[in-house]
Amino acid sequence: MVGQAKAQRMLTHDQIWAALDRLAARAGLSPSGLAKRAGLDPTTFNRSKRVTADGRERWPSTESIAKALAAAGASIDSFAKLIDGDGAGDGRSVPLLGFAQAGASGAFDEAGLPSGRSWTEIALPATEDSHAFALKISGSALAPVYRDGDIVLVSPGAPQRKGDRVLVRSKAGELTIATLKRRTAEALELQSLGASQSVRSIASGEVAWIARIVWTSQ
Repeated sequence: MVGQAKAQRMLTHDQIWAALDRLAARAGLSPSGLAKRAGLDPTTFNRSKRVTADGRERWPSTESIAKALAAAGASIDSFAKLIDGDGAGDGRSVPLLGFAQAGASGAFDEAGLPSGRSWTEIALPATEDSHAFALKISGSALAPVYRDGDIVLVSPGAPQRKGDRVLVRSKAGELTIATLKRRTAEALELQSLGASQSVRSIASGEVAWIARIVWTSQ
């Protein structure tokens, strides 16, 4: 892959894709916008294209990276710095979807990562988790903690601790944002963010996945 720019060490799949995200953000584009400007299929750099249907990592081709660099007016040396995180700026582009829409079937894969064509992208503060995504809150159900129009950044890879605000998906398909009160081998205890501050328990066997909210646009 990107060949000799980092010949002294092995590059990872996440590093290459994160560098492409940073390259797009530095050019003021989403990954799909960068691909389009480079004369590629607009979905070439989409997150859905980074892993195959059977879960294998898919790498960008050398040709597509070269075209992206040309479209962004960047050199291979500057791309090597983006791989290391140098010159990355303050943020990168992540998938974005409305919270109400995120509850629909097909919005996430079994691992809790964005799936399907409904997602757009937005530039948000940097996170070490290359699988991070954003949800836009609508309505007042989560007030006063989150208000209509707020955007939350969710990190599937971040550890969850007592007191963290988390996004939980049940195996029945219910999507919940709440405060993690307690976690045991048997259940999760979640405190509502609404005015009631009620606490509910979900059996561990009913939880599909849980992810931590690491930033809010308030």
